[in-house]
Amino acid sequence: IVGVLGYGGGVIGRYCDLPEEYPGVAHFHTVRINQTAGFYYTSSALRELMDIWDKYGSGLTNFHGSTGDMVLLGTQTDKLEAIFAETTAKGWDLGGSGSCLRTPSCCAGMSRCEYSCIDAMEICDTLTHKFQDELHRPAFPYKFKIKVSGCANDCTAAVARADMSIIGTWRDNIRIDQAEVKNYSKDMDIKSEVTDMCPTHCMNWDGSALKINDKDCNRCMHCINRMPKALRPGKDKGATIVLGGKAPIVTGALMSWVIVPFMKLEAPFDNIEDLIRKLWEW
Repeated sequence: IVGVLGYGGGVIGRYCDLPEEYPGVAHFHTVRINQTAGFYYTSSALRELMDIWDKYGSGLTNFHGSTGDMVLLGTQTDKLEAIFAETTAKGWDLGGSGSCLRTPSCCAGMSRCEYSCIDAMEICDTLTHKFQDELHRPAFPYKFKIKVSGCANDCTAAVARADMSIIGTWRDNIRIDQAEVKNYSKDMDIKSEVTDMCPTHCMNWDGSALKINDKDCNRCMHCINRMPKALRPGKDKGATIVLGGKAPIVTGALMSWVIVPFMKLEAPFDNIEDLIRKLWEW
């Protein structure tokens, strides 16, 4: 087991079984760097980081790991403290590894997506800072992943790949522009491509107007994705909280289940922090 002073996570020890025959990879440790929310970087910041990695490591990288994180592949034990010192001096920090909270990750949220019902990037950044101890000082018997998606399109695949998924949604009615629905009907078979594909069969198109029984709608986003000019998420926005998603290699993805159908998420996000701490205590 290797790492940097004061941190229990962030470095994954890798050793070659034949160090005498392959001395160049006798040590080939992985260093995880905490990614920015939404994976936004400036080219100058990336060059600074890669200069450090070229200096102390193999130069191999993985952008990004399944948890998130910039994964720097291949360095020696005696280089770890130097890498840590120079990366943190530039404003970076190590991510999570081992039996701890893994680095929270999110989609681009409201910065790029008109469907986002929550500020996924702000939530992810806030939770990352609030749970620094759980990230860097493993406290659990197993890893714990948190992912944030701004809507049910779930671009982070949180429902299948995160122990706790925060999915943006709404609880009032889908907004409908009937004039735009008619425009779509000129080039689209709305019945076969939209209403018949509704998983709860809550929609009806009679050729002149689209009707939705919103009480039966499960907010899957299919109709909105097919007719984005005609349909919009409702205005009463928040998040659904789901637990239990994993993607084990042998059995395949295990989908998570809903524990909170809807909750408002607004800065400083104390309610989601309290929920997470209660779940860990439980």
